[in-house]
Amino acid sequence: MNSNKPLVQDRLTQLRFLCQSLFALFCLYVGWQFYSFYLWALDSTANTFVARPPAVEAFLPLGALVSLKRLLLGAEFDTIHPAGLTLFIAALLISLLLRKGFCGWICPIGFASNLAERAGKKMRILFALPAWIDLPMLSLKYILLGFFGYLILWQMGLEGLTDFHHSPYNMISDAKMLHFFLQPSMLAGSIMLGIILISFIIRNFWCRYLCPYGGLLGILALVSPFQVTRDPDTCIDCKKCEVVCPSSIHITKRKTVRNAECIGCLECVEVCPVKDCLNLSVPGKKATNPLLLPCLILGLFFFCYILGLITGHWKTEIPLEVFQRYYRMIGEIGHP
Repeated sequence: MNSNKPLVQDRLTQLRFLCQSLFALFCLYVGWQFYSFYLWALDSTANTFVARPPAVEAFLPLGALVSLKRLLLGAEFDTIHPAGLTLFIAALLISLLLRKGFCGWICPIGFASNLAERAGKKMRILFALPAWIDLPMLSLKYILLGFFGYLILWQMGLEGLTDFHHSPYNMISDAKMLHFFLQPSMLAGSIMLGIILISFIIRNFWCRYLCPYGGLLGILALVSPFQVTRDPDTCIDCKKCEVVCPSSIHITKRKTVRNAECIGCLECVEVCPVKDCLNLSVPGKKATNPLLLPCLILGLFFFCYILGLITGHWKTEIPLEVFQRYYRMIGEIGHP
């Protein structure tokens, strides 16, 4: 048994919780700031001006996918929601290089799922679905991903992508998203409430079964050079790693955790009681300091943010008066 684990390894869970908390608080601030901007746009005489926060575009991944395909086909970098495309590229790069680190260390929805899981454990109502239900349910997010991928990546050519990109709907997609949450339909509200309640009972329900964004990042993460490896000769099969794994991966059945569900949280490495049984590894090196992974995840994320600022790919080029005009017409503008 290992009773002298490195201090930094013992603090990985706390570090991840701190990172997720700070990003979640920042997202709440961005949401309040955007709501204030939206109110100003509707009535600038009655409300104090608050600048539109570019970071709100992080919640528009489908628009960012449209913009990324346009960029790859030779069009210009998104000038309407540039921050959304910048952050989308950052998430893709993190997954390619550093596992699903965006999901495990940054995503506020993932953080909310973690909080629901903790509450469910304390109330003793949390449980895992049996394999015969779990495996078919896992396919749901990939079906959703395939649907959106078919519509955007397969069906839409450059002309259609450009028409959507410059449409009034795309220009106010941030306000449309705000309306969806502030004034949901009975059906949408019921679905959202149902997902929230189920998350207290079924572990990481949204992230595990329904998030197509996470599905895409998981596929990319399969080629990541960072992997959790297990030494079967020293493993005592205590299964502590499987108990703490938020993705319910059967770690003790693998030598290398190359799995699309792994979010790079490293909680399995932290909880393992046997020295060097579970390690964070890269090709050519059996064990790497686990702190390296979150440092690289955050470093790459903020590098993309700073690069976006420097290159002018962060703030929208849409004039304020255009936002005002279209926001006031939000009920009349439908999907193109």
